[in-house]
Amino acid sequence: MATDPQSAPHPVTIDDVRAAHARIGDAIVRTPTLISRTLSQLTGATVYLKFENLQFTAAYKERGALNTLLQLNPQVAGVIAASAGNHAQGLAYHANRLGIPATIVMPTNTPTVKVMQTEGHGATVILHGDAFDDAYAHARELEAARGFTFVHPFDDARIIAGQGTVAIEMLEDVPGIDTFVTPIGGGGLISGMATVARAWGRPIDVIGVEAELFPSMYNRINGTSMPCAGDTLAEGIAVKEPGAITSQMVADLVDDIVLVSERSLEEAVSLLLQIEKTVVEGAGAAGLAALLQHPERFRGKTVGVVLCGGNIDTRLLANVLLRDLARSGRLARLRVRLQDQPGALFKLVRVFDAERVNIIEVYHQRVFTTLPAKGLITDIECETRDRAHLDRLVEAIRLAGYEVSLVELA
Repeated sequence: MATDPQSAPHPVTIDDVRAAHARIGDAIVRTPTLISRTLSQLTGATVYLKFENLQFTAAYKERGALNTLLQLNPQVAGVIAASAGNHAQGLAYHANRLGIPATIVMPTNTPTVKVMQTEGHGATVILHGDAFDDAYAHARELEAARGFTFVHPFDDARIIAGQGTVAIEMLEDVPGIDTFVTPIGGGGLISGMATVARAWGRPIDVIGVEAELFPSMYNRINGTSMPCAGDTLAEGIAVKEPGAITSQMVADLVDDIVLVSERSLEEAVSLLLQIEKTVVEGAGAAGLAALLQHPERFRGKTVGVVLCGGNIDTRLLANVLLRDLARSGRLARLRVRLQDQPGALFKLVRVFDAERVNIIEVYHQRVFTTLPAKGLITDIECETRDRAHLDRLVEAIRLAGYEVSLVELA
C-alpha cells in the first residue's frame, strides 16, 4: 500500500498538523500516552495507549472540529453537520464555546441519549431520515438554504490536520513508538496520523483497523467487494463509503489494513475496563482488538494504540461485560434434565453447594419442553471462579446422575 509520500502532493502536510496543534492546544485535553504492562504481556508487543476517551466529549473528534472552526470566517452564519456520533458532540461543544450557532442533522433512529448530549452542548438537532445518507443529504440542503457552513466529519483537510495532532503528541511523549494501530471509519484520523508518521524522519508503520462487518476502506484500497452491513459494536467506524481525500491518503501513506471480528471488539472493550479501568466504545477498542486477533503482526513492536472514544451506551457495555464473563467461564447457564418429583431441584442445588458455586437465577421449565409430561428442564445461571471451576461443576452434576449441557454464546 504505502508509497513514497513525496510521489504525489497531499492536501495535508506535517506543517499543517503542527499548525493545527498550535491552534487548538489551549482548548483540548493533551491526553496521556501510557504503557500497559499487562496488555503488553498478553499481546507480545510493547503497548502504549493514547487515552482520547478523556477529551471533554470523550472522543478525539474535537481536534478536527475545533481546527476547522478556528479557520472559518468570523462572520459565518453558523455551522452544520450530519452525524449521530462523536463528530456531532465535538463540533457542537466547540461551536458553542466559540459562539458559533451549530445545527446537527441526525437520523430519526439516533438513540435519545446522543440527541440529548448534542443538544446539551448547545446545538440545534434536526432528526431526518432513516439512515445517515438521508441525514447527510438534508444537511447539505440546509447548508445551501440557510447559508450555513458544512463541516464534514472526515473528508476535509482541516479535519485531517486536526486529527493528526494525536500522532504528534504520542511521538513527543513516547519517542520509541514504531507502529501506529489506528481505527478507520471515514479515514480522517489515520490520514492525519500517517502524515505525521511519514514526515517524522524514521520508519513508523501505520496499520489501520476496520470491523469485519464494515471493511469499506479495505475494499477501496484492495479492490475487494466485501459487504458493508450489520450490527457492529464499533458503530463509530461503521462507514459504508470512505472519503475521497482520505482514500487517496490511505492508499499512499498507510502500510496495511487489518479486519477484526465482533468477538475481538467485545474482548478489547472488556479488557480495557478490567485492566486499564477505562471505558472505551467499540470503535475506540478496535486497535487493541487488532493486537488480540493478529498478535503475530505486532509481536516485538512498540505499538501506539489510540483509544479514540469512550461514548458507549451503559446497557450495551453491561451486555459486553456479561458476555465476556460467560466466554471466560466465570458466568454460565447450565441446562439440566430433572424428574418431576419432590426434592429433585433440591438435590441438584446441593451439588452446586458442594462445589461452592453461586447460583444467580433458576428457570424451571415444565410446559414448553419436548420432554415427556413427567420430565422437566431447569436452566441455572451461576457464577464460578474460572473455566476449570465450571468444568468441575459440570462433571460433578453428571456424576450425580443428571443430564447437563452448557448453553453457549454465539
